[in-house]
Amino acid sequence: MIVDDHEVVRRGIAELVDRAEGMAVVAEAASVADGVRRADLVRPQIVLVDLQLPDGTGIDVLRALREKLPETRAIVLTSFDDDDALAAALDEGAAAYLLKSVRGAEITEVIRAVAAGRTLLDRRTVTRHKARHEDPTDGLTPSELRVIELIGEGMSNREIAERLGIVEKTVKNHITSVLAKMGLQRRTQVAAWVASRARAGWRVEPGG
Repeated sequence: MIVDDHEVVRRGIAELVDRAEGMAVVAEAASVADGVRRADLVRPQIVLVDLQLPDGTGIDVLRALREKLPETRAIVLTSFDDDDALAAALDEGAAAYLLKSVRGAEITEVIRAVAAGRTLLDRRTVTRHKARHEDPTDGLTPSELRVIELIGEGMSNREIAERLGIVEKTVKNHITSVLAKMGLQRRTQVAAWVASRARAGWRVEPGG
């Protein structure tokens, strides 16, 4: 069963699964409520669930399935490479966590592995993931954090200086320090990092 609010994504995954030997899609859903209701009707062996849904998150689906259908195994298939989401999926019993950038063949391989009883997501996976995705701003001072926030808003060094009430040379010093601490080389990389963080949120309010 596939739970994803994007019809094109559902259709693409369904075609992959239906072409694979010994697999079939028994139901599709586009929301938490619909996913839980349909799963209760068809009792799928495997559920592929997206994290971001119109009326909640995939974690809500996992939680409901864990209570209603403990034999059903879940695979999170999402665009969000997010430590909190990964840990939450693990806590609610997900057997695997895949990004939508994976090859089609990999999706069917993971489905087979999970159907055979394997778990590809464990606490060590989360720990390794976090080690690779440590927040590069951890060592920044409050002033440096404010500077990168304003860089992310598209401000020039002069505009940042005026906003913070400091001289432009101090802004440049902050940026030099930020680049060194974050392991970056250019100011534009800081702006790109801020933008990527803004897009990374996987939790949305219902209707958001």
